[in-house]
Amino acid sequence: MNHIDFSLPLQNPVLIFSIVLFIILFAPILLSKLRIPPIIGLIIAGAVIGPNGLNLLQRDSSIVLFGTVGLLYIMFLAGLEIDMADFKKNKYKSMLFGFFTFSIPMLLGWLVGYYLMELSLNSAILLASMFASHTLLAYPIVSRFGVIKNKAVNITVGGTVITDTLALLVLAVIIGMERGEVGQEFWLRLSGSLLVFGSIVLVGIPLVSRWFFKKQQDAVAQYIYVLGVVFFSAFMAELAGVEAIIGAFLAGLALNRIIPHTSALMNRIEFVGNALFIPFFLIGVGMLIDFEIFISGSDALLIAGLMTLTATLAKFLAAYLSKLSFRFSRSEFLMMFGLSNAQAAATLAAVLIAYNVITGVSPEGEPIRLLNEDVLNGTIVMILITCTISSLVVNKAAREIALVEGEEEHETGPRFKVNNRFLIPVSNAETIEHLISFTALFKQKKAPTDFFALNIQTEEENSSKGKKLLEKAQKAGAAADTTVRAISRFDINIASGILNSIKENRITDVVLGMHQKGSFTDTHFGQLLENVINGTGNTLFIYKPVQPINTIKKMVVVVPEKAEYEPGFSKVLNRLHLLSKELSAPMLIYTNPLTRDKIKKGMEAVQHNLPLHFHALEEWEDFLIISRDLRQDDLLVVLNARKDTLSYNKLFDKLPRQLSKYFEGHNVLMVYPEQYR
Repeated sequence: MNHIDFSLPLQNPVLIFSIVLFIILFAPILLSKLRIPPIIGLIIAGAVIGPNGLNLLQRDSSIVLFGTVGLLYIMFLAGLEIDMADFKKNKYKSMLFGFFTFSIPMLLGWLVGYYLMELSLNSAILLASMFASHTLLAYPIVSRFGVIKNKAVNITVGGTVITDTLALLVLAVIIGMERGEVGQEFWLRLSGSLLVFGSIVLVGIPLVSRWFFKKQQDAVAQYIYVLGVVFFSAFMAELAGVEAIIGAFLAGLALNRIIPHTSALMNRIEFVGNALFIPFFLIGVGMLIDFEIFISGSDALLIAGLMTLTATLAKFLAAYLSKLSFRFSRSEFLMMFGLSNAQAAATLAAVLIAYNVITGVSPEGEPIRLLNEDVLNGTIVMILITCTISSLVVNKAAREIALVEGEEEHETGPRFKVNNRFLIPVSNAETIEHLISFTALFKQKKAPTDFFALNIQTEEENSSKGKKLLEKAQKAGAAADTTVRAISRFDINIASGILNSIKENRITDVVLGMHQKGSFTDTHFGQLLENVINGTGNTLFIYKPVQPINTIKKMVVVVPEKAEYEPGFSKVLNRLHLLSKELSAPMLIYTNPLTRDKIKKGMEAVQHNLPLHFHALEEWEDFLIISRDLRQDDLLVVLNARKDTLSYNKLFDKLPRQLSKYFEGHNVLMVYPEQYR
């Protein structure tokens, strides 16, 4: 062991990485016993092992690199997980909150900086912009409690983009003024670069991403592509004159519609970020803390207290005014305040940039900086205190909101409490991943949902093949963080095996798949389908994938006359709502006026916020007119009906042939509503 250097700070990369991993593992566990949130535990651990603590590790380029990745990951996840329908619905509220959380800190910060701290005008404005910006440091707590779709969270995330963008623009302008660069050319260059940057990220990236996900199904390639998009967008933001965190957030928005929240890719993104990159960022923030500030009695401690008080008070007032404006509850007010109070990323970037700007030389020959060393040290203390407050407040608010939402869902009735049990018969290796990805979209966090993969063996020699198919189904489910139970059974025929499995496992929904080159009119499949339809009254989905489900842009739904009278109609609407929501795909519905009114009421009951458009379909003979509104990236959903039911039409017998002939190149979903038997 003589060749290994154990002197402090440690230099061996293997030892350094192992220490960091054990800190990520044990720090939250140990400090949780003191009711300290994991985020604060990692920051404290970083302070203890950092250069200003035990000096075990340096805040070197590797810590900075992984920390930068973690910071961008936080902003990316915020954009990726936001509910776009609610985001659009609440955009004006987000703008108002963004105005409050930018203008109030700017005003208070300028007053404190100019009159109490006696800074120059530009320095005071720059200090105020640091108070205006904030970092969604506590966002992982919100995600852990499952309340990311709460309106207070949605509005706060939207307001974050506004205030951080404005604050970082103030930074760019002040630095430019100090360097004598601000003029007509400066404003033209800045506005032009931001326009180009926004167009590339919000328009170009979604187009390229849909093409990529259609062509490339490999899980590793998809994840690497997402990382590449995040850092490309972050770099483009820097080229445009704003901080990289804005680019990462916009990358999340750009990919939001393409990566469903229940998909395997989303599971990988969240896992890697929460397990590695985000903890590295938190540890890196902790390494900046200098404990000597607390005991030296220097002006830095007084300045730190003043800065922390100003920033916290300003964010509190902004959240309180928003609470009054939006009539939010106490928990939602605390959520907005907690999420917006953490000062970390943009604040740290601003103070480091300003500290390195020399505005002159003192009589003693010392450089005069735009923001001095006391402000720099005070900022580090402010980051620690505001991050602590943010984590504690958000942890409390998220817990309360989760409890309230759970009670509200309990009161809405048994529809949300039904144990949904999906059966997925598998016989074709090429369709398994498509079927699992599709069925996983129906998973609900607050309603029990079970998934079963079924393989029917009619001959002894097929057992090995069936076992491999079930293993593949379970693997596909695990990638999407979905448990798929395997069922293997012998039976006289496939239809009989499916029907018996439905009864034995109390199945509520059956999902049958078809190869994209298959046909709804194939003799074998047609007979199988007919036997299953006639043998069970469960909701039945027949899905034909042509392209990955996450690349769907719109759902074109065809609903026959009198479908609203079917016993399972409300359940089908609920399923279509979940599909639309997870895919962020608006619905275009063809139906008659009476059924249209029932659908509107049903969608209002499940709070469907995505665009809902209707076209008249008075006679089923006109079924083929839907082709005029159907695009390559659309999902065609057709509600069918069993014979001798209220909505059955003899023209439905032609439907398999029509779907196979005229819609061969489209993803097609045929749905049979539940019937009581």
